[in-house]
Amino acid sequence: MLYVEAIEGLNALGAELAGTRRKFELDHMRTLMHGLGDPQTRFSSVLIAGTNGKGSTAATLASILNASGYQTGLYTSPHLLRVNERIQMSGDSPLELCEISDTLFASVFEQVKHAATTLVDGGKLPQAPSFFETVTAMAFLAFAQSGVEIAVLEVGLGGRLDATNIVEPLASVITDISLDHTEWLGNTITEIAREKAGILRQGGVLITLSQHPEANAAIGERAVALDVTGINAAAYLPQYSPRERAQGEYAVPAFGTTLHVQPKLAGDHQRRNLALALAAAEYLQQHQDCTKITAESVANGLRQVHWPGRLERSTLPGGAASLIDVAHNPAGMWTLRSYLSSAFESAPGSSDHLPSPRSLVFSALADKALEEMAQVLFPLFDEPGGRVLIVPVSSARAATPERLQALANAHREGASATYQVLPDVAAAYNALRLQHGGSVVVAGSVYLAGEWKQAMAKDAGEISPAAVQS
Repeated sequence: MLYVEAIEGLNALGAELAGTRRKFELDHMRTLMHGLGDPQTRFSSVLIAGTNGKGSTAATLASILNASGYQTGLYTSPHLLRVNERIQMSGDSPLELCEISDTLFASVFEQVKHAATTLVDGGKLPQAPSFFETVTAMAFLAFAQSGVEIAVLEVGLGGRLDATNIVEPLASVITDISLDHTEWLGNTITEIAREKAGILRQGGVLITLSQHPEANAAIGERAVALDVTGINAAAYLPQYSPRERAQGEYAVPAFGTTLHVQPKLAGDHQRRNLALALAAAEYLQQHQDCTKITAESVANGLRQVHWPGRLERSTLPGGAASLIDVAHNPAGMWTLRSYLSSAFESAPGSSDHLPSPRSLVFSALADKALEEMAQVLFPLFDEPGGRVLIVPVSSARAATPERLQALANAHREGASATYQVLPDVAAAYNALRLQHGGSVVVAGSVYLAGEWKQAMAKDAGEISPAAVQS
């Protein structure tokens, strides 16, 4: 099978959360994996759930393991440009994790499709696996066939019924929890936290940080019921000295020493994700015989983390600074607002400064709290010369142009900034690409970040890769 055929096959499965609602059962995923020879049993794993920060935590931990010399797998979702981004493994160099090759991607897709078809035809599966189930199965198969020793798995949605939750993890990590995907997971923090806590195992290990009281209570209740050993990552929170803050360094107490590192991921909120990754790494070193993890390899891993779309900076052709962030729910917007407030007020010439005039490109999916996110973010751009461009994204779950227009109308009256609704992301990029100086912030959706990066790549003359969104 060719790569393009595999992409077409995945596209045919449709968007994961759009269209007809389906019931997910872990037994269906177990049946599919059994038909593939249970590849998920041929490597160790760490499972990471949460609302915000789980991808950053996963990428950081995987980078540490890779820098420590382990054949490492990383499974995340969604992607920005290419679906291959979701499945990464150690490459020839210990300095980087590499996306799955097109050849291996096509091979494992064909194997999963054949197994699924056989199981459906034989009455062992009621229907073909979903997009996410298929890609998860592909990841497990690719990891097993490529000799991955340990895989870091980001839960896609919730936890209890997520397709990743069929593994038996060495440890379970839960990042910060907030309201998101309420139509699937519940309308309260307590309900959502219970779903996330579904990744815990009887007698297993939980690594987390104290957070919203309702989340703490729900997770704690489940942990006690399962006799889980809890590890509080608070001891691994990096502390700044004035000199280190000026230099962008962290002092991290871990591995019997104090690590002084300059991590790649920007923003104070990343301290919590870093702490969780460090706590997980030290647990693996001390209790799971991962003795190749050292203070030196951890420092190297932190320097090498690659996780695009998270406060990602670049420069547009006209000279404006571009900042892309995948924040896509109110909690994420508050985090982004905190960073932007500091960046807007920082001294000109400093590494994090974002100058005026400031433009925002915003979009979100229809199932997100659009109005609440706008209330958090839009006021930061309300200045003379400020622009807010609101655009739909290419997704079956995208907010409608009518809803986006209503959003613009609600904020336009009395504002110093100008508000426009444009037909697509490309139009917004073309409107701002030659902005002379100032800054452009792109936020509200992972899909928006991906389409903006694709517009930048096209503008730079790069070949646009095949993309599959779900």
